[in-house]
Amino acid sequence: MLVHEHLETAREFLAKSDLEFADGDLMQGSEKLWGAAAQVVMAIAQERGWPFHDHRNLKVAVNRLAEEYGDTSLRAEFGVAEKFHANYYHKFMQDYEYDADRATVRHFVERALTLAG
Repeated sequence: MLVHEHLETAREFLAKSDLEFADGDLMQGSEKLWGAAAQVVMAIAQERGWPFHDHRNLKVAVNRLAEEYGDTSLRAEFGVAEKFHANYYHKFMQDYEYDADRATVRHFVERALTLAG
């Protein structure tokens, strides 16, 4: 995929996650939300020439961004996105976590979209 395709996919996954959660599908909503975060990090890493083909590479890319911008909240917000990824497999999140944590991941994705390109 090209950078712009990763960015478009991130936007699509973010919108689809809202629909999945609205329909009560917490598992698919969780995975789409994670997918949005992962896709935007892939785009940023790809455009900067950083590796991005596995989960570890994504974590390293987010860490590099946090250092570059002097903003450790990027790491923390990406960690919340990882929580949704794990939730897809294990469904361990409590009902009260979904809304607050979704807002955190949405903030991360929207911020990262502004850092791309």
